[in-house]
Amino acid sequence: MKKILVLHTGGTISMSENEAGEVIQNEQNPLLNLTHHFDFEIELVVEDIFNLPSPHIAPKHMLQLKKRIQKGVDEEGIDGVVITHGTDTLEETAYFLDLTLPNNLPVVLTGAMRSSNEIGSDGLHNFQSAILTAASDNAKNKGVLIVMNDEVHTARYVTKTHTTNVATFRTPTFGPIGLISKNRVHFFQELIAQTTAEVTELTEEVFLVKAYAGMSPLQFELLDHPKTKGVVIEALGAGNLPPQTLPAIQNLLDKNIPIVLVSRCFNGIAEDVYHYVGGGVELKEMGVIFCRGLNGQKARIKLLVGLSAGMQGDELAEFVNNATS
Repeated sequence: MKKILVLHTGGTISMSENEAGEVIQNEQNPLLNLTHHFDFEIELVVEDIFNLPSPHIAPKHMLQLKKRIQKGVDEEGIDGVVITHGTDTLEETAYFLDLTLPNNLPVVLTGAMRSSNEIGSDGLHNFQSAILTAASDNAKNKGVLIVMNDEVHTARYVTKTHTTNVATFRTPTFGPIGLISKNRVHFFQELIAQTTAEVTELTEEVFLVKAYAGMSPLQFELLDHPKTKGVVIEALGAGNLPPQTLPAIQNLLDKNIPIVLVSRCFNGIAEDVYHYVGGGVELKEMGVIFCRGLNGQKARIKLLVGLSAGMQGDELAEFVNNATS
């Protein structure tokens, strides 16, 4: 019998709709009393590790989850992990764990887009699907997974694409790596590789900035602060910026503040293609690190993890730049 550690963290999957139609937190997670509905032989070790809406989740909570899972591996003989989580920041928590845990242990995150007492609530079904996935032998060596709406996605590339639709989680360009049908988990793709880092403490003050037409240098000038440890920029197109931002960016680089660049586009990767003022070629020559294939929030998590692991210089650039891990 598989032994699955279940960690509840809060979010819509644990909330209810009140008489006014507002979604509110419950004092107790309704999923705690529903596991008897599951018709499978899996031992569940259930714990409310915290009860927070996902906008309240911070890297310190992600690190707490990582340490709790590691304890389960080292001391409790668990075979897999399921984490219920609010959907707003679910992809960031999942990717943090993907970067800091070994991938031979199935770790699955899930949530809900409809609260527990709404018509068509998706929480219980997603929870059951996540448990089945975490108990699957085929879920090993695939990194941290997100299971929602009968699809299995990798933490590395999945993102929330709709504010309310139950099919909100999508993987641009690549699609899901697996599907769930009739209580069976079917995988169709594999990750190429995984890079992890050992993190015991966290570096704070890593910022995310989105580029836009006519962007001024002011945002980068404001980030010229002793506490700033790193900056991620969602750049235009293939990886370009308005020319007036370059002096302020160069000033940050001169102070050894790593700057990572991704594209603000939904699909595709950032590349040093264009050779004009503010183009990707010039940005790379300045020392900006290109992060290929990740969105801004994921790149921020990767930079934060690399810095927290003590990386710098070429080692940090290689860790952040690697498109397949």
